[in-house]
Amino acid sequence: MAASSAGIGTLLCKNINKQIEIFYPTNRRYTWCVIRRICTSISRFRCQGQIKRKSAPKELVGVVGLEVHAQIQSITKLFSGSQVRFQAPPNSLVSFFDASLPGTLPVLNRRCVEAAVMTGLALDCVINRKSLFDRKHYFYADLPAGYQITQQRRPIAVDGTLTYSHLGGTRRNTLITKSVRIKQIQLEQDSGKSLHDDRRGQTLIDLNRAGVGLMELVMEPDMSCGEEAAAAVRELQLILQALGTCQGHMDEGQLRVDANVSVHRPGDPWGVRTEVKNINSGRNLARAIDYEIQRQVGVLKNGGTVQNETRSFDRKSGHTLPMRDKEGLQDYRFMPEPNLPPLIVYDRPSTAPPCVHPSQVVVLEEVRAGLPELPRARRTRLVESYDILPEHSFTLVNEDGLTDYFEAVVKETKAGPRKVIGWVNQVLLGLLHHHSLSVSQSPVTPQMLAQLLNLQENGQISSSVAKQVFQELWRAPGKTAQQIIQEQDLGIVSNTTEIHRICQKVVDSHPDQVQAIRGGNKKVLNKLMGLVQKETKGRADPVLVRSILEEKTS
Repeated sequence: MAASSAGIGTLLCKNINKQIEIFYPTNRRYTWCVIRRICTSISRFRCQGQIKRKSAPKELVGVVGLEVHAQIQSITKLFSGSQVRFQAPPNSLVSFFDASLPGTLPVLNRRCVEAAVMTGLALDCVINRKSLFDRKHYFYADLPAGYQITQQRRPIAVDGTLTYSHLGGTRRNTLITKSVRIKQIQLEQDSGKSLHDDRRGQTLIDLNRAGVGLMELVMEPDMSCGEEAAAAVRELQLILQALGTCQGHMDEGQLRVDANVSVHRPGDPWGVRTEVKNINSGRNLARAIDYEIQRQVGVLKNGGTVQNETRSFDRKSGHTLPMRDKEGLQDYRFMPEPNLPPLIVYDRPSTAPPCVHPSQVVVLEEVRAGLPELPRARRTRLVESYDILPEHSFTLVNEDGLTDYFEAVVKETKAGPRKVIGWVNQVLLGLLHHHSLSVSQSPVTPQMLAQLLNLQENGQISSSVAKQVFQELWRAPGKTAQQIIQEQDLGIVSNTTEIHRICQKVVDSHPDQVQAIRGGNKKVLNKLMGLVQKETKGRADPVLVRSILEEKTS
């Protein structure tokens, strides 16, 4: 028995087939059975050993979803004929229905429906041919009726996608493209505005905003950080502005964002989420989400528990602050809106009832035909038309008015688009950001920049002088590039004899650099070129200077 055990032990350590022939030639079938069972048990033991060795726990990561309220660009409100105007005198744009006087009934604004359908199509949503309105009950001073008309059960659009991009990488010059799912788009009323007077201990109510049409866009939690959320909101803002369905001015409250933030380890269930309310800029959105993620990670690492609560963002401190907890589920007592019939969207004009006037019908085919060029398509067109990089087109489209500026310059200059993009994205945009100006406020017009580039292309000024002239144009927009060049004598030096003399002087005074060039270090030639340009105040033709220096140092 001992010998048999030893034999089996040998079988496990050496070539199995070969050892079977030696030890058990007469009973191979049985021996294979024994060996297979032993091997199986050992392999099972090894697997168990691997399971017991726990890997390091994965880091906590953020999970971010967004709810965006976009104010519909319309002359009148969603259910009344009151005008919509920013900064009107308090309570000057309030109808009987907005004030919820007894006996008043809602009349649906066709423009608001059309805007929601157009937005849904732009985001690849499924447009519900039949949607319903509901009452959401809650009591607050700026909601006179005690309920909000919204679309809880069956919204106008569902199941869309928003594709967005942002710059990443160590140098932030790599374009990263991602997408987020759009759960739904619903029409609803805005509430009024509460103005708190802490000095007098009063709260004043302005109902100008009450009843203004909103689109609530609910984004699934497909984002992981503030940068992604800010990029998604910026892309949505550009789409809405291109469609004309929302002006998207966050500082005026036309685009308000609530962020739902939680953390978890990849592969684990999502953690408890908090809601950060009413964030009014893309930069503050990124800051609020990133702070909230770090706060929750810190709470969990210290053994605490994240509370399900609503928080606000303090932009001065960069912190989120608790407003109210959400542990007790609020009952909004949703019910069908009895004063509004189902909202019907028709596929084609022929499917609409003949008794209804065309001005009162929203037709999907007509709305789709009226869709303009969207930001993503515009970026693709810029890349294909002008042979520029995707990250360049990203910057052009994301800055308001920059694409039009770029195309106006390209149209009027001999310089190639890639050269123009460098001036627009780096020189012009750098100055605009430094002075906190928009493209429309630029003192250098597209025509002025085109003229400057033409002078450079014609060989009348060097590239360094062109940048100098641009700075002068910025400071003195009343002058032309040609005037500045003549006044300051910045034209290119055309006297080749003089350039030869200056090059010879530089070569004679820098023997070590000349020796290095002759030894094969051609990069040193750039230093000599810089010295020549310094002597000529940047007015020498760099191509000519290089040619002369190469000749004199060969």
